[in-house]
Amino acid sequence: MNIDRVVMAFAGTVVLASIALGYALSPYWLLLGAFVGLNLLQAAFTGFCPLAMILRKIGVTPGTAFQ
Repeated sequence: MNIDRVVMAFAGTVVLASIALGYALSPYWLLLGAFVGLNLLQAAFTGFCPLAMILRKIGVTPGTAFQ
């Protein structure tokens, strides 16, 4: 897997977890999903993604989006 796929898989997992926690525990957990969405949006325009930087440092194969 390359960095792009790992970032998308991680973001999707966190959003789904946020929805489940928001339904089961407290609606405040939905703020986590909103944060992930905003981070993805800013990464689309700026190319800056903290998770991509971490993955690059641990040796995950780079993709085309976060170079």
